Amino acid sequence: MRQLVLDTETTGLDPATGDRVIEIAAIEIVNLIPTGQHWHVLLDPERDVPEESTRVHGFTAEHLRGKPKFAEVAEAFLGFLGDAPIIAHNAPFDFGFLDAELVRAGWPPLDRGRMVDSLAVAKKRFPGLPNSLDALCRRLGVDNSMRTSHNALLDVKLLAQVYLELMGGKQPGLTLAQQVAVPMVSLGGLTKVRTPRPILPGAAELEAHAAFLKKIKDPLWLKPPFAEPPAEGT
Repeated sequence: MRQLVLDTETTGLDPATGDRVIEIAAIEIVNLIPTGQHWHVLLDPERDVPEESTRVHGFTAEHLRGKPKFAEVAEAFLGFLGDAPIIAHNAPFDFGFLDAELVRAGWPPLDRGRMVDSLAVAKKRFPGLPNSLDALCRRLGVDNSMRTSHNALLDVKLLAQVYLELMGGKQPGLTLAQQVAVPMVSLGGLTKVRTPRPILPGAAELEAHAAFLKKIKDPLWLKPPFAEPPAEGT
């Protein structure tokens, strides 16, 4: 299952009053495992950056001068997102800003059905406790010592680890019950698809096994789910 973990930094708190996105970061996870693929951009907000916002994320208008405008990267951004679910901490905030930027650039807003709010997930698991990203990192044992300011790329990396823990700390791709990956084998530096070769018993072996079962009282192997269903008409 492909998902995107996303974070934004902005000039303020409300796109309706003219605040703009200045940074977007998204990383790809498949079955809750980061793949190493990510998308990151700093943006020219086409306006000033208030000092109170700079104190949060560290970016000034001078830092962002000459960076691309959102309309210039919108198509590439949407291409990276694809149709995958989007995980964000306090997701309505990020979606609200991204929708405003998309509409301003002539694109439709994001489908809210794709939104996964990790803050809402955390509140259900830890009701009544602080559930900021920093608080969750401390509670779940995720090292956030490098987080001295709000940086979108660092935040999504931390959020990906936090989200894994919130979902149970297990990687679905590592289960033995369901093998969905194609088995691969590396020989001499070449990676090839390994074709499974099941070992099937012959007639003589099946006959010997049946004879052995007759010597056992009430054998488990003759009961469901081990026993084969009778053929039709018998």
